[in-house]
Amino acid sequence: MSDIIWLSGHECLVDDIVRAENCTLYDIRGKSYVDLESGVWCTPLGHGHPEMLEVMTEQAARIAHTGFCYASDEVEKSAREMLTLHGMTGGKCVFLCSGSESVEYGVRVAQSVSVRPLLMTMADSYFGAYGSARRKEKDAWFCFDWAGCVDCELQDACGDKCERWAAIPFDKIGGFLFEPGSASGLVRFPPAKLIRSIVTRIKADDGLLLVNEVTTGLGRTGKWFGYEHYGLSPDIVAMGKGIGNGYPVSVTALAPHVAQRLARHPVPYAQSHMNDPLGAAIAHRVLTVIRREGLIARGREIAALLMAGLAAVQARTGVITALRSRGLMIAIELQDDARVSLTTRTHQALVQRGYILAQRPGLNVLRLDPALTIEKKDIEGFLDVFEDLLIRGT
Repeated sequence: MSDIIWLSGHECLVDDIVRAENCTLYDIRGKSYVDLESGVWCTPLGHGHPEMLEVMTEQAARIAHTGFCYASDEVEKSAREMLTLHGMTGGKCVFLCSGSESVEYGVRVAQSVSVRPLLMTMADSYFGAYGSARRKEKDAWFCFDWAGCVDCELQDACGDKCERWAAIPFDKIGGFLFEPGSASGLVRFPPAKLIRSIVTRIKADDGLLLVNEVTTGLGRTGKWFGYEHYGLSPDIVAMGKGIGNGYPVSVTALAPHVAQRLARHPVPYAQSHMNDPLGAAIAHRVLTVIRREGLIARGREIAALLMAGLAAVQARTGVITALRSRGLMIAIELQDDARVSLTTRTHQALVQRGYILAQRPGLNVLRLDPALTIEKKDIEGFLDVFEDLLIRGT
């Protein structure tokens, strides 16, 4: 990979993959690997799903790309489906190219229509590679450190009895951008009481709830979207990664009242692949396949099998210090030693044994995000190899 600018912080351990089928990758020599992270968490249906290949071929043969003054009804059909899924019938959608872009577009909308200068978010949130959501400047954002809220003893909803709560400048906050679970890849979940209290307070002042579902959407957490675990009704939702099953498409969905406000305060934004029919058709088909094949329920079943197995490995090996999960979004913390870290050695050894997952750069955390379509035998094989490596210290 000498001619490639590689992913920052990640080591390329296999550089000759030539084919993929569902959750199995094959290198140029024919060696197989089980993909336990869905690419970059992007393929909930697995690699090369027959219906994805079908819709890509058929839509590309009809029309893949449109211009600034002509459109395709395929985009309208897909947008209607997205809005219905979020209970936003009568709202608006835009189809873009990446999760970072969908989040940033939602942020620009909120900043355009809000009468208050700040957006609030959690201090450990990650929203993408560029823009205001990436930078989080102090004149535009209030970042709340929720670490001290995990063991809160207050039984009531959050309020001014709490010093942390009292320090939040709600009079300056026009919206709350929530990432329901990834926490910069560490798979941590803010307390439901805290999140619901923040949302209630902000919405009482006509503020907006934005949700970043790029990593938590499309069944990853055992429900369609991560915000469902908190009982929330978002005003703006950003979707990416899994919505294209590996194809670079993302979506930002706006509730009707936000779309109406946007019409009065439009965001100057245009790019060459905005609302392309090929991306919209693929996104529509992803939703169709997940529904028809019952993949969210299947994902919950696989998640239960995987977590039960990991808990057993934890008990037998004594080197797993923490397991965090929601559905098939899983973080494993290992007890590192004084040599080259156990986490790094285990990660590298797993790849050599044919199991690909992610190590969080510089941390003792392994992350698993397998596709909803992964086979049980692949989970069982991984658990056996993982336990063997931990027992032997690799």
